[in-house]
Amino acid sequence: MRWAIQVGLGLIVGPAAAMTMAGVQVVEAHGGSAPEPTYSTVLTWSGDPLPWIAVAAGSIGYLVIAMIVNRAHPATRVPLRRVTFWLAGMAMIGLALASPVDVYADDLLSVHMVQHLLLTMAAPPLLALGAPVTLLLRASSPPMRRSVLLPILHSRAVRAISWPPVGWTVFAIVLWLTHFSPLFDAALENDGLHHLEHLLYVGAGVLFWWPVIGADPMRWRLGPVSRMVYLGTQMPINTAIGLAIYFAPAILYPHYATLLRTWGPSPFVDQQIAGILMWGVGDLVMLGALVLSIAGWLRADEVRSRRTEQKARRSVEPGSAESG
Repeated sequence: MRWAIQVGLGLIVGPAAAMTMAGVQVVEAHGGSAPEPTYSTVLTWSGDPLPWIAVAAGSIGYLVIAMIVNRAHPATRVPLRRVTFWLAGMAMIGLALASPVDVYADDLLSVHMVQHLLLTMAAPPLLALGAPVTLLLRASSPPMRRSVLLPILHSRAVRAISWPPVGWTVFAIVLWLTHFSPLFDAALENDGLHHLEHLLYVGAGVLFWWPVIGADPMRWRLGPVSRMVYLGTQMPINTAIGLAIYFAPAILYPHYATLLRTWGPSPFVDQQIAGILMWGVGDLVMLGALVLSIAGWLRADEVRSRRTEQKARRSVEPGSAESG
């Protein structure tokens, strides 16, 4: 724990805090955009059409393709759990980008952190559990699979980006870059950059979680031990980022430092809450995935042991019968 704090403060917070304090001196104060939360305002959803369109297109598209598969293969329908996982992933994206979470993300860093966690830690693994590639392969005709889908899946580009070290590295870089560079604050002031930031989170999350879930066919598959190493080595990075935000000696982002908000926690306390959320919730998700990976490994080992015992019994029983 101590080394994580030292690394976070020494390598991340120090330069970021110095850059931020310099920026605060030249940024003029500005008022908040959202009203103080009440029972009515917390039910206010975003009017930005892009998230609604994206979630609707993703949900309806998946359901339509699933109906095509079920109609063509009534004996082997798409498992209900796959549909449920996919729709839950879409719901997480909608919750992050269209709910009050998005409405208050510009006013509270802690809420903004919840948004980031939904886009990186919640939506991507749920989408991966939906196995959309498998669904698309099942719905397509044999000529379409041979001429279009399989060549794409076997292409060098797909093999490269689906290589687990690439997903691991991209995920770590995106988390670090978006929290400790001018991009974070710039995205709060520019809608286009804000949408780009959201795409980065979802894309990096998909690259990271797809090999962990392994529900779709892919060139690179993580074994049980590799999956545990993959998850276990990412956790300290998430910890360092969360602790670096929590222990930062100054407000890191000028947007929140200069916000004239008359309600809620102070910008500094709000930043500390955001750091705790990044650290606690992020590590909890990673730890949960790690525990599930260990449980899956133990189950697979138990199955292998039973099969070995059954083979040994079958090989011994005939000889025993003859000797009797």
